[in-house]
Parts: sequence; C-alpha cells; structure tokens
Amino acid sequence: MVKSDSSSSGIGAAIAIKLWSLGANVIITGRDDKRIQKVVNKCHERHNQRALGVRADLLVDKDIEELVAKTITEFGKIDILVNNAGVGPKDGVIDPTSMLSYDTLINGYVRCVQVLTQLVVPYLEITNGNIVNISGVSGLKASHFMPISYHMAKSALDMFTKCLALGLGPKGVRVNCVSPAIIRTPMYETLTGSADKLTAAETYCRLNYPLGRIGEPEDVAEAVAYLCSPAASFITGLILPVDGGSILAPDNIRLISNNK
Repeated sequence: MVKSDSSSSGIGAAIAIKLWSLGANVIITGRDDKRIQKVVNKCHERHNQRALGVRADLLVDKDIEELVAKTITEFGKIDILVNNAGVGPKDGVIDPTSMLSYDTLINGYVRCVQVLTQLVVPYLEITNGNIVNISGVSGLKASHFMPISYHMAKSALDMFTKCLALGLGPKGVRVNCVSPAIIRTPMYETLTGSADKLTAAETYCRLNYPLGRIGEPEDVAEAVAYLCSPAASFITGLILPVDGGSILAPDNIRLISNNK
C-alpha cells in the first residue's frame, strides 16, 4: 500500500497514478475534493487493487493522524510513503521578507513531513518499506528566483532524508529523495502567480538546461517508482536530481522571470 502526500495534482498525482499502474493500492491525499476524485478516477479499480481518496490538510496535525489511521483501517499496512508536500499563499505571492511566508514554507515543506513520517515509520518497519521525499534542486543550488526560506526548506528536507536513512537502515527501511528542477505543474503557477511565468520558465529550460526542455510530472514519477522498486534495494540516503541537468546551467532565471 502506498501513501502519497499530497497526491491530488501535479507531481503527486503522477506518482500516485504510476505506482497504481505498477500494482500498488494508493491513498490519494489533498485539500481539494474535486482534484482528489479526478486522480482516483484515473486509477479505476482492478481486482484486489484500490485507489482511495482522503481529504486532509497536512498543516493540521489532527488531519495527519486521521489520515494514517484511515489508511491502516482500510489496508492494514503501509509499504511506501511518498512525501510530496507543497504549499503556496492564496494570492500566489511569496514575500521573501515576510515571516508569515517563512512559516508557511517551513511548515508546508518540512514540519508536516516530519509529523507524517513519525506516524508512518512504525508501519514501515513492519513491512521493510520505503520513504521517498520530494525535495527540489533549490536544496542543492542557490538562485535569485525563489525566497531564501524556500531554499532552506528544501535543504532541510534533504538532510532529513540523509539522517532518516542512517537511522532507519538497520531497521530495514530505505529512505531516498527525488529533487526535481522546474516541472510543468499547477503548483508552479500558484507560487509565481502568473501563467506567463510558466511560459518564461519553459523558455529558460529550453535555452539553458542541457536537455533543452522543462520537466514533466511523469519524469519525477518514474524516478520515484525506481527508488521504491527491488531494483534499488541497495540504495538509501540518495538525493537524486531529476532536473534535465539544471544544476549545471547558469543562473539566468531571474532575467527570464522578470520579463513581462
């Protein structure tokens, strides 16, 4: 059984659909019932295989507790936890000087992952399961494009991955991290506040990424599926960039993002 947080759109939805296509039962989580149901509908039921949607706000500890409890009630076990938390202010604007923005990013990318992981680990120890955290190249490379607190949150998630892998390895639980670059998702537009910014980002990727294109949610989903598979049974503590070579690219995105 796979628990993916949050899996109602973008990268999370692609991961849930991919793992379901490989035979996993999946719990699809988010705050938007319509988005959740849309993903559930793509995972139509097979014999002895289910996709279950559960509405939860991962910034609320009680919701996380109820989410885990419902998962165990429905499926009896957890084999894989995919931490794909993502947040953005309602108006789509992050003020890099605001402590409210800082709290939103740290709570939405780090704290909720910590809370959920602590609750799920005892079940993963029983199944010798996997954790895959979705971070980002912002944890590996500084830029002018995102607030410092966003980079801090992603770096914290990377270190969380490494320390957790060290601690849980002897218990038979593998912990890895996938770090995407710019991916074509609704969250990207939410964070930038403009569809035009996504178009500018696509242009930047085409001109500067060694592979010459923006990433797709399915690119991330394939990496997660590999890390969860027996083929990766000797891999833990890995921070895997899925970035089209963006770490090697020059940091010109500030110029692109300021175009109107």
